[in-house]
Amino acid sequence: MRCVSPHVPDRRQRGCAKLEWFKPSNGARVRVLAWTCDCLAIVYELCQAGGQGFIRRTLQNEDAPEVRETHHWPLIQAREVWADLLTGRVR
Repeated sequence: MRCVSPHVPDRRQRGCAKLEWFKPSNGARVRVLAWTCDCLAIVYELCQAGGQGFIRRTLQNEDAPEVRETHHWPLIQAREVWADLLTGRVR
């Protein structure tokens, strides 16, 4: 089977910015807008909740998945960070 979702590049670009990852905030309804392929151990999702956007990272452990989220930004800024993630400019 062929992957149809994007993959985060293995190599980070020079000067790659580091995202801060936090435990997920519960309560708000979350809409997943885009995602990376689940053929790798780490899956990323661009999410929207309460008018703001953020990135969710899921490490697919055998026991239980480990979920973390970034800071919440205005949606347009979250889309820019998502594009940077997919091109290796942030991680």
